[in-house]
Amino acid sequence: MKKTLLPVLFVAAIGAISLAYTQKQVATKPNVIIIYTDDQGYADMNIYGSTDLVTSNMDGLAKSGVRFTQFYSTSPICSPSRAALLTGRYPQRAGLPLMGPSKEGIAGMAGAQFTMGELFKEAGYKTAHIGKWHVGYSKDTEPNAQGFDYSYGFMGGCVDNYSHFFYWEGANRHDLWRNGQEIYEPGKFFPDRMVEEAGNFMNNNKDKPFFMYWAINNPHYPLQGSKKWLDYYKNLPSPRNQYAAAISTMDDNIGGLLKKLDALGLRENTIIVFQSDQGFSREERTFGGGGSAGVYRGSKFSLFEGGVRVPAIISWAKHIPVNQVRSQVGANIDWLPTLAEYCNIKLPNRKFDGQSLVPVIKSGAAPTSHPLLNWQSGGGANNPQWSVLDGDWKLLHSPLEGKKEELNAQGYYLVNLKNDPGEQHNLADAHPDIVKRLEGAHKTWFEEVFNQ
Repeated sequence: MKKTLLPVLFVAAIGAISLAYTQKQVATKPNVIIIYTDDQGYADMNIYGSTDLVTSNMDGLAKSGVRFTQFYSTSPICSPSRAALLTGRYPQRAGLPLMGPSKEGIAGMAGAQFTMGELFKEAGYKTAHIGKWHVGYSKDTEPNAQGFDYSYGFMGGCVDNYSHFFYWEGANRHDLWRNGQEIYEPGKFFPDRMVEEAGNFMNNNKDKPFFMYWAINNPHYPLQGSKKWLDYYKNLPSPRNQYAAAISTMDDNIGGLLKKLDALGLRENTIIVFQSDQGFSREERTFGGGGSAGVYRGSKFSLFEGGVRVPAIISWAKHIPVNQVRSQVGANIDWLPTLAEYCNIKLPNRKFDGQSLVPVIKSGAAPTSHPLLNWQSGGGANNPQWSVLDGDWKLLHSPLEGKKEELNAQGYYLVNLKNDPGEQHNLADAHPDIVKRLEGAHKTWFEEVFNQ
């Protein structure tokens, strides 16, 4: 009996060791959190140049990793930016080049698009969307149908932070959901609720790898900062005071999330990505502005630098450099392949426009991931707003916030960003050869992203 029992016990022991090893492997897969802010200007953090804001938590995150100084959103507006982030594709290829719906029952980005939620879910991660969605408001385009196991937030473009109603474009509409079911939490401050929901998700999944897309709705209008920060900034001129309060309220919320991550002992095994979706808004509901792009011209909706150049950070303790700056070009479409590489996830056989930033993150001497970067946003078929970046040269066509008299006869505006980062001088007529080359490059890109 003993002779037959020993081999069985040995095999069982080996099996237990193997299972424990497998479980340890699963447990040590890095968690991933993407923090995506809403309408935050490039210079609206101390570490990016602000001198009148309190942004200690965002600055601390930047110092713990790598921050980019020439990082772009591939759209100057909310929905296409989010579609690009989630799919690793230009908004045109992702099928959402325009603003998404804020009314229930209307589809946005097609459910057939492959998202980061699906990428991580198929790799064995628990996945969550917390906050703003704005890429689809039908059952097959909402978060739970796009790879997210858990979803809490609103589906449209914005909500009042206390009533959770969308007060624009017709009749008032309530917009707060958990896993596709409408919920009501009147009077509860939505930014604080996001921190609570994110903390609960991390706590519930602390023993398994998770991916969380935390789409913060600040500093997008309505500008509803906490009383603490409204009082603190009361002597700033309007609308900077309201905007500043929204920024520092958001910074507190990010700090709350990071404290929860630390309390759970997960910080070292979590990759954190931070980025704004595009530039700050000058819309009427933001009192005409409040944000800052620093030396850069333009804001939300415009393809001038201030509309598309954004603060961007990646942090992963003991795995990537600390307190480093990268000046190479990067874009929101790059996060999907970058995170896939860090998490050892094989990409599916489909077209991605993003490039892994891992070499750039490792070294400031690595070549840029994007020799060319293209945009097209609004303006209509007869006079589209588009631009193309090629090294220091940037060609814009009919840019919003540009004056008609600044453009040449063909509607072009050519700048050299190295010599003219504020995009103040049109060199199109002085360099017709560069205009022709970049015009051709954009035409080739446009035909390719819309036909594949």
